[in-house]
Amino acid sequence: MQRHEQDRNLRRVSVFGIFAMAGIVVASNVLVQFLYGDWLTYGAFVYPFAFLVTDVINRVAGPSRARRVVVAGFCVGALCSLAGSWIENEFGPLVTMRIAIGSGVAFLVSQLLDVALFDRLRQGRWWRAPLASTVIGSVVDTALFFAIAFSAAFTLLEPTNDVSWANQEVLLLGVGPTAPLWVSLAVADLLVKLSISIIALFPFRLATVRLLRPAN
Repeated sequence: MQRHEQDRNLRRVSVFGIFAMAGIVVASNVLVQFLYGDWLTYGAFVYPFAFLVTDVINRVAGPSRARRVVVAGFCVGALCSLAGSWIENEFGPLVTMRIAIGSGVAFLVSQLLDVALFDRLRQGRWWRAPLASTVIGSVVDTALFFAIAFSAAFTLLEPTNDVSWANQEVLLLGVGPTAPLWVSLAVADLLVKLSISIIALFPFRLATVRLLRPAN
């Protein structure tokens, strides 16, 4: 009986994780259309919490259920990219093929890597697994997305998509050495992800302690 109740609670947590991940992915896809300063969009402040959801589910329900949450998030992201490809603005579709590919590949690879690293480190101090997996996952996510979506090296993915604007040489974040514009966008995005990875340790701890607390 107790085993049955535990399995039911884990399923509830997994379902909650799927809905939370879907909400973050949808919100990120909407907010990415709005600029925050010169280097960021508002989506940059929402998307990093996807790692928090994955890590909480991993700690509470295990890597198998965490991977299901990742797959659900990937499917929702794919639907958002498809919808965005049908919406035109003055520059063309909101979501180009390169952005769609970069977003999907970056999400799937970085989140699954996060799950694997977290599971490998789960026996250490409570903060080590979520921090290490999120930091490494964030670096991989940022590198894959911005390189695939905007780097001149991936022009063959979508030759008709003019990304020359993203490859203009500018000062890194407006103050450093010169680099393609997309590199500044990537660095700014990564700095936000790394900052949130530290902030997210607190809700991670609160959520996991509460969810793992034995029922009276």
